[in-house]
Amino acid sequence: MLDVVHTKKERGDVMGLVQEFKEFALKGSVIDLAVGVVIGGAFSGIVKSLVDNIIMPPINLLTARSGVNFKEAALTIETESPKLDDAGKIIEGEGAEMLVQDYPILNYGPFTQTIFEFLLIALALFVAIKLINAARSRMEDEPEEEEVAKPSEDIQLLREIRDALQKS
Repeated sequence: MLDVVHTKKERGDVMGLVQEFKEFALKGSVIDLAVGVVIGGAFSGIVKSLVDNIIMPPINLLTARSGVNFKEAALTIETESPKLDDAGKIIEGEGAEMLVQDYPILNYGPFTQTIFEFLLIALALFVAIKLINAARSRMEDEPEEEEVAKPSEDIQLLREIRDALQKS
């Protein structure tokens, strides 16, 4: 059996590392990043729904005339396989013919939809960053109105005395 003995220095190093990690994890930027990732995941679902349900159906309608359906678009090869009965055994003898089927070897339709999703997300981020930068530059360009410093009570009192002396 191994006896592990920790020196005070080793425990201090570990505690310092734990403290440093705690400070890092609780910084605002890390928490903001985590919130951004969660919101980004939700935004990805919205964009996927937008592409699948709003954008792709009209495109599929337009391309269906030429025989292209993006959901099922794939490079296929023709394969032959024996007919099977309900039990899953090969039918031999009289009805034993080969079935000819198209087997997809490269599904490029779903990939095309994913590219549309990526382009929409990239466009949305571009617009958001553009708006943020425009707002930031507007805020930086605004001249700050300086408050007129209110004189202290001593100075006010001296001014009142001066004004009273000038009147007399």
